[in-house]
This record gives sequence, C-alpha cells and structure tokens, in this order.
Amino acid sequence: MAATSARTLKLLSIFGIGATLTAEELATRLGTSMRTVRRDIDTLRDLGYEIEAVRGAGGGYRLGRATRLPPVVFDEDQAVATAVALQTVPTVLSGIRENAARALATLHQAMPARSRVHAEAFTVLTARNYWEFPAPPIDAEIVRAVGSAINRQHLVRVDYTGDGEPVTLTLEPHDLVVWAARWYLVAFDPDADRWRAMRMDRIEPHMPTHTPFDRRDIPHGDPVAFVMTAHDRGDAAAEWPCRGSAVLALPAATVARFAPGGSTVGYITETTCRLTLGAWSWPGLAGLLLTFDADITDIEPAELSQALRSMRTRITKAIRPDRPHQ
Repeated sequence: MAATSARTLKLLSIFGIGATLTAEELATRLGTSMRTVRRDIDTLRDLGYEIEAVRGAGGGYRLGRATRLPPVVFDEDQAVATAVALQTVPTVLSGIRENAARALATLHQAMPARSRVHAEAFTVLTARNYWEFPAPPIDAEIVRAVGSAINRQHLVRVDYTGDGEPVTLTLEPHDLVVWAARWYLVAFDPDADRWRAMRMDRIEPHMPTHTPFDRRDIPHGDPVAFVMTAHDRGDAAAEWPCRGSAVLALPAATVARFAPGGSTVGYITETTCRLTLGAWSWPGLAGLLLTFDADITDIEPAELSQALRSMRTRITKAIRPDRPHQ
C-alpha cells in the first residue's frame, strides 16, 4: 500500500510539469506496467484530479483544469524553488507579502525533514535597491478583473489617471506585463486608434462589458518589448536629492528602454526626446546622461550644466598625455 501511494504521488508530480505523456512513457518513468499506470490514473481521478485522455497523434494523458483545488504535490527541487520564490516575491499586489509568508509557513510544515533542511538553506532577506521604484501595491481584484477580460477577450471599461484628470476609456485588453516591479496593461484603444501601455496602479475598472473583440498584432510582436519602448507608459519622475533634464538626440523609444527607474521620457521629434531623471549628486546625474552616448542640449537646471563642465575638465586631465620629466 505504501509503495502504491508513493508511486501515485510520483505520477502526480510528473503530471505537474504540464506535459502530455503516453501510458508507455509514464510506465517507463515509474518503472511499472501500463496497466498499473492506468490504475493509478483512476486513483488520482477518484481523489479529484482531472486527468485528461488526449486522443490522436501526440496524444496521451495530461493534468486538466480541476473544478476544485486538490492537494498539490511537489518534488524536493520544486519545493525548494517555491520556498525561494515566496521569500523574494515583490510587493506588487496588496496583501501578497502576508499571503506569501503564510504559504511559506504551510510549505515548510508539510515538508519532510530532509527537504525542510534544504529549503531553509535558501533562507534570504530582501533589500530594496536605490534604483527600484515599484508602483504602490495594486488591489488583486483589479488585476483579476482585467486579467479575466484578457482571457475572455472582452472589452474592458476603465477610469485611467494619467498626467491629469481621470479619463474613462473603453479598451481591448491584450496582455499584462510586470517590469521593474510595476504592472502594465497592454491594450488597444479603438476610439483613439492607438496602442497603450498603462500603469495598472492607475486603473479602476468598471463592471465587465461581456463584449467580445478580436486580438490584434501587438507592436514589435511582443508585449514586453512594447512596454519597454513606450515613452508614455505612465511612469513618474522619482524624488532624488538632485533632479534635472536634457534633450537627447535619440528617439524616445530608444531612451525609454534604457532610462533608469524613476525617470520620464518626453517625445519631441522622431529623433529627439527630453529625459528627466534624478540621482544622488549632480555629477552622478551628469554621468547618467553621458551613458546614452548622444548629443545633449537644453540642459536644466544650471547645476547640471556645471556638473557636465566639471566632468569635461576632469576627463580632459585624465586623458592628457603625461608631460616628459625635466
């Protein structure tokens, strides 16, 4: 009986990877017969697991979508990976830190002694970097409402607070993207005939519309690339001891992709944009501008211009050939 239970749990762990496997492949992995595999599959079904039989070429068995949450089985490596992930989860949803801590405690309690020792070896503390500028935690219900509209391909009606007063928009939601601890919605705005990358912490969805739409081709063919190159994605300039701006001879999309956290990019022309950013000192701010390797004009404020002049003097001295000794 113990061997049967252990084999059934191992079978469940194999199904957990999401692959479709034949009875023969499962029997090989378990070191048993195909008849025994089919009997173990029936056991899992009796326990509430939705094990689907897939017919045709490439068919076999796979774990389906359950109607209720059955017990989840991890192998040792999966348990350790989950423990590490729960400790390092960013605070992007309200209440997620507390829920992650509860889940970690439950996982540790359920682990056998050896696995618990391995997992506790990965106990870590997280600290915020100066360049991280996460958005305020988002209500999970907002993410659930928008995510549901994406999955169902239904229009979503939202109030969005950008740079000014909230506006009501009807959108075709396509994808959610998390970048630099900030959530973004990638959506097409049919009224404005344009794509938008929008901060989720500035969105308040209305009731579901249940109005379907057809997915479109996302710019760059990739929602992540679209968010990273969208200069008007709703970011705000962070508070720093020193903050300034300059016009760069680069496209806004290029600068938006590589601009430090807590900076903003303003479109001017196809080949120029204004970058506003901050740093711990004026020389530090000047150094950040120089990393873009582009012509810089219209520098503000005067302290930033002075820092660039001081850096030019230091660089000139550094690269000047040594004078011959007398």
